[in-house]
Amino acid sequence: MKAAVTIKAGAPSIIEIQEVQQPALKAGWVLIAVKAFGLNRSELFTRRGESPGVSFPRIQGIECVGVIKEDPSGTYTNGQQVAAIMGGMGRFFDGGYAEYALVPLEIVFPFVSQLPWETLGAIPEMFQTVSGSLNQALEIKGGETLLIRGGTSSIGMLACQLARAKGLTVISTTRNPEKKQALTSNGADHVVIDSGTVAAQVREIFPEGVHKVLELIGTRTLKDSLKCIATKGMVCMTGILGNEWTMHDFTPMGDIPSLGRLTVYMGESKNLSKNLLQDFINEVERGTIKLNIDRVFKLEDVPVAHQYMEDNKAKGKLVVLV
Repeated sequence: MKAAVTIKAGAPSIIEIQEVQQPALKAGWVLIAVKAFGLNRSELFTRRGESPGVSFPRIQGIECVGVIKEDPSGTYTNGQQVAAIMGGMGRFFDGGYAEYALVPLEIVFPFVSQLPWETLGAIPEMFQTVSGSLNQALEIKGGETLLIRGGTSSIGMLACQLARAKGLTVISTTRNPEKKQALTSNGADHVVIDSGTVAAQVREIFPEGVHKVLELIGTRTLKDSLKCIATKGMVCMTGILGNEWTMHDFTPMGDIPSLGRLTVYMGESKNLSKNLLQDFINEVERGTIKLNIDRVFKLEDVPVAHQYMEDNKAKGKLVVLV
């Protein structure tokens, strides 16, 4: 089969398109004929060698959609549409950057859809991350105010739609004034231009602060995001768009406001249910939720796609069609 193989830690150019052996079947695992997969920033860090416990060469890819090729357990039938996500995929065993992927049964989610594969490929990880961050980590409720730090990312755009549908007032941030209209069109009630600090601008709109913050930039802006919350407000760090894992100067009893809460969301497949995934796909089919897909690449273009991601050129989800 054809696969995009990360041969060692390094720049996007170290990803090679190779002919490799199709994975051998084993008990408790299923073979998926991959149709599409989304690219994720965590894969950028894995490629750089910054993900603990990952050895090379490795076929990356923490998610994919496709059809069942073979399932020794008989749980799924050949040709059945499925998604696979997380659970060590693309890190501790080979993942979705290939024509076929062998994955554990517990990370497989069946669905039925007439959507094109490039649309379906954008869904699993993006939906799991947004739904988990908003509902499980931040526990959002109608009537609350939500600040989305990194609003033009695919996660930020979807989070805005889901939060607005649940009755929240949303502030989205962007560093680029030219993207303001895109955020407004996506449903944001307020847009703030992010120069690195936004607390003063947020307090001009909501003097008491916001109830919840979805932090997608990461450690670079986390302390400023904590300054945006109201009493007993909460910040959830989900993203690392700022490309920095570690905060080198952080004082919990100084940087976290009194009674404020800080959490993180690092979702796994267990945070996604079959029903939730199917319901979301149905909403996309009906047009009530619009996915923000920036570009669709081919499998042989994965190195180019990684460079595109590295250069922060994407204005939405990047998808690879196999």
